[in-house]
Amino acid sequence: MNQDGLKAAVARAALAYVQPGSVVGVGTGSTVDHFIDALATMQDRIEGAVSSSLASTRRLRGHGIPVYDPSTVESLPVYIDGADEIDLRGCMIKGGGAALTREKIVADLAERFICIADESKHVATLGTFPLPVEVIAMAVAQVTRRFAALGGTAVLRSGVTTDNGHPLLDVHGLAIADPQAMELEINQWPGVVTVGIFARHRAQVCLLGTVTGVQTLVF
Repeated sequence: MNQDGLKAAVARAALAYVQPGSVVGVGTGSTVDHFIDALATMQDRIEGAVSSSLASTRRLRGHGIPVYDPSTVESLPVYIDGADEIDLRGCMIKGGGAALTREKIVADLAERFICIADESKHVATLGTFPLPVEVIAMAVAQVTRRFAALGGTAVLRSGVTTDNGHPLLDVHGLAIADPQAMELEINQWPGVVTVGIFARHRAQVCLLGTVTGVQTLVF
């Protein structure tokens, strides 16, 4: 099975975590696109969704699934999203699709985070995938220097702004042995909107697509 097939398999498996009659938290990215398509097969059994990006909102509405503003929802039973990397504790790097801030907002509403990913995303230590960081434009150079002091090389993602209108840095060369501590540190830097380390909002379950089938990892 190719990588796209693995993504489709975990997306279908995630339907088992959707509670009937509920509003579902929905993430962003190619694996989530498969989940949205799968969710459309049971849209008459859910109330709707809260989305973490404009792209996911368009896809959900294209299937006729109602999308609610996060400000109108107090909590969600589940948030289902992919990851660029996920470690052995359920901590993740996210933001390859430039939606990390909104993803954290929706994840914060959810009681459980279900990560859907193919086996290439499962790592012992985060950092091989460049760390996305959403920043205020005037702080790009300043934040870049701070990462250099940590041994990382921050590169402005060319031609990309987030749905919030901010630029993104992709930081290469970091080995993130303590995701929670690094997330806390970077989030305090002036000019950082969100760092793409999801340690405080880590996954409780990962549905991992492998050549032998979908593995369920519980953290």
